[in-house]
Amino acid sequence: MDFLTETKLPGVVLLNPPRFGDARGFFSESWNRKRMLEHGIDIDFVQDNHSISAAVNTVRGLHFQSPPHAQAKLVRCGRGVLFDVAVDVRKGSPSFGEWVGYELSAENGLQLLIPEGFLHGFATRVPDTEIIYKCSDYYSPECDGAVRFDDSDIGIEWGLSGEAVLSEKDQKAPLMADFDSPFVYEGAS
Repeated sequence: MDFLTETKLPGVVLLNPPRFGDARGFFSESWNRKRMLEHGIDIDFVQDNHSISAAVNTVRGLHFQSPPHAQAKLVRCGRGVLFDVAVDVRKGSPSFGEWVGYELSAENGLQLLIPEGFLHGFATRVPDTEIIYKCSDYYSPECDGAVRFDDSDIGIEWGLSGEAVLSEKDQKAPLMADFDSPFVYEGAS
């Protein structure tokens, strides 16, 4: 697999940073600004987040942070396995409402880059899964929002093995039909 793989959603990319291993384990650069610039990605990340989900089938999302504090995210798994999802919610986008999802694990080392204008969520596959991600803007409670993870209009195939474990916020999230996206596709007229 190449270092950078384009997905069907323009701007959302799957990254495969090289790992250098020996009997002790491995070393990998999880972020290298110069290398990203060489691939045309110029994002100024300002905040790192780290969470642990204790239970299998924990779903966090679908989350976004609206302008003026919209966030791009670079997501990886520090321990365990998660299914990471991005949904295009940019008004006027040819891929509006479409989603992509990838399994990220501590073992495979893959990362998902999700630009501003996309919903983000993930589901855990094993207990005590860690998600580590960079954000391009600081957390802003007044700009924080969510869309229902199991909205049939989006149709994400989460692959859950049982009932979803959700926060109160995610249980009460609106459906896509009731969501007025604050994001606009740059190519929209």
